[in-house]
Amino acid sequence: MSFGVPNDGQTSTAQFEAVAVPFMGALYNKALSLTRRPEDAADIVQETYMRACRTFANFVEGTNAKAWLFTILYSVFVNKYRKDQRDPQIVSIEEWEETYHRELADPGWDEDFVGLLGTADAWQGPEISEALGKLPEEFRAAVLLVDVEQLTYEEAAGVLGCPLGTLRSRLFRARRVLFVELRNYARKQGFIGGTQA
Repeated sequence: MSFGVPNDGQTSTAQFEAVAVPFMGALYNKALSLTRRPEDAADIVQETYMRACRTFANFVEGTNAKAWLFTILYSVFVNKYRKDQRDPQIVSIEEWEETYHRELADPGWDEDFVGLLGTADAWQGPEISEALGKLPEEFRAAVLLVDVEQLTYEEAAGVLGCPLGTLRSRLFRARRVLFVELRNYARKQGFIGGTQA
């Protein structure tokens, strides 16, 4: 992919490529997690880089380029693809909390969650993708940005355009749903102890 940065006398194509290109894989993975369709993910990444290239003069050197690019990517997704997204059956967070209130009342669930998904490698595999796919998009995006991409809460809130408290709430609730959804898988894999429910 070649870039033509608008020539404002202060930025160059080489500067843009040095800042933005290293994150192409992470952006594609994020787009694929949002759309679950390779062709849509590729379109989102292409549009993200086109917008980033056009607005590169606004990027503040020394700030988090990954968060800046994710902000653009998420905006592209919301504006162009959210309406057309072909989601599997999305689970209402409220439904989950009502159905699994006893399991979620266990104060140790968060420790087990860390045991299950506490490393980057743990986020691989079809079971994880399927569980993530059942989350409403704004909850899935919070998990992907913080737990998978390792953005800070503040950076993730900026990407999603929501208050920090909202981001924390979405993340807490999404992690609880993922824990319930993946509990038996985690036990089979030996990530957490206990017997199957």
